[in-house]
Amino acid sequence: MREIIFDTETTGLESKVDRIIEIGGVELLNQFPTGRTFHVYISPGSRKVHPDALAVHGITDEFLKDKPPFADIVTDLLAFFEGARWVAHNATFDMGFINAELERIGLPPIGQDQVLDTLSLARRKHPMGPNSLDALCRRYGIDNAHRTKHGALLDSELLAEVYIEMLGGRQAALGLAPSENTGNARRNDDEVVIALVERPRALAPRLSEAEREAHRAMLARLGEKAIWERYGS
Repeated sequence: MREIIFDTETTGLESKVDRIIEIGGVELLNQFPTGRTFHVYISPGSRKVHPDALAVHGITDEFLKDKPPFADIVTDLLAFFEGARWVAHNATFDMGFINAELERIGLPPIGQDQVLDTLSLARRKHPMGPNSLDALCRRYGIDNAHRTKHGALLDSELLAEVYIEMLGGRQAALGLAPSENTGNARRNDDEVVIALVERPRALAPRLSEAEREAHRAMLARLGEKAIWERYGS
């Protein structure tokens, strides 16, 4: 299955009057990142960035002056998403803006059946919360220390990691019989060869240095003839 994990940044909170100013997306095939991304800044026309929105994403009116309007990037956007499921955190917000932009230029909306909301998924999986993107990064040990401001591509990359972990981690994507449409598999006669795609950024270590040191101390107590030493530590 092909999915695009995406995020938007906007001038404000009202999709009928506010505008999208940034879109970022990350491609997954069968829950593995392919390395393909989409990222663009967009001019909001005469609409100014609300101060509250500016405090969240830091994208200024001055920065957006020379950026293309939505109508100029929509072909590339829809081509990147074509045939994929749209996946976002609080997707109702993002899709409201996407569909409002499409409506303004006379294009049909994206149907709800093409969209998956990871916030709804997180609330089912972790009903006691919290389920913000930052909270989910902490829950799954994903390093988001560099996220000082919201950014569409960065948030998409983090959400892709969170989404994979919510579905059971990388093991969940190792099917025994890939379908004919599997993008990272090929068939050579009777043999199926699956090419695994590495994470674009490794997950943060889950063991502290104190835990590693305790493990090394335990191995030292076992002695050189311990069976553990035959297989390495």
